[in-house]
Amino acid sequence: MTTHHPSNASKPAKETVDTAQLLADFKALVADAEALLDATADQGGEAVAQIRAQAQDSLAQAKTNLMDVQDELTEKAKAVAADADAYVHEKPWQSVGIAAGLGLLIGLLISRR
Repeated sequence: MTTHHPSNASKPAKETVDTAQLLADFKALVADAEALLDATADQGGEAVAQIRAQAQDSLAQAKTNLMDVQDELTEKAKAVAADADAYVHEKPWQSVGIAAGLGLLIGLLISRR
C-alpha cells in the first residue's frame, strides 16, 4: 500500500502512476470476471447459481466503485490543469522560463544517451 507524505514532492506523481495502473488492472479483472461468469452460465446446481449471483453483485459494486474513483481522478486532473492554466496566464514569462529550462534539461539528458 502506498502512503502519502506531503513533504515528499515526488510522491504524488508516483501515486498517480500507481493509481492509473491500479485502475487499468482493476478494469481488466472486472472484464475477466464477467467473461468467467458468462462462460459458466450453463453450469447447473443451486450452489453454483448462488455463487454466480453473489459474484455478479460484487462485480456490480466494483464497477460502481471504479467509476467513482475514475470520476474523482478526472476531477482532480481537471483541477490541476485549471491551476496550471491560471498560473501560466498570471505569470507568462516565468512559465516560458520554466518550460525552456525543462526543455534544456530534457535535451541534455537525451543527448547523453
